[in-house]
Amino acid sequence: MKDIVKSLIDSKISDLNMFVSDAFISKVEGKNVFNIVLDSDTVIDLNRITEASKIINEIMDKTDKIEHDYDELDIYSEEKGESING
Repeated sequence: MKDIVKSLIDSKISDLNMFVSDAFISKVEGKNVFNIVLDSDTVIDLNRITEASKIINEIMDKTDKIEHDYDELDIYSEEKGESING
């Protein structure tokens, strides 16, 4: 599943300097949640994750390469550690 998601999404979000690091379905409170985890060589701020989410949502809505047997789509970034504001 991860490879399919990467092939659909990576080239579309490369301008944002991001890529798919994982994709999997989990069960949360009785719902099937499709998780797409993004990563980057730099810290991913809220604006970049929002832009990527818009692109990914559109792709996932249109694709027939992945079963749509999930209740929610959750797109988030890898944790990069604490941010120090000085």
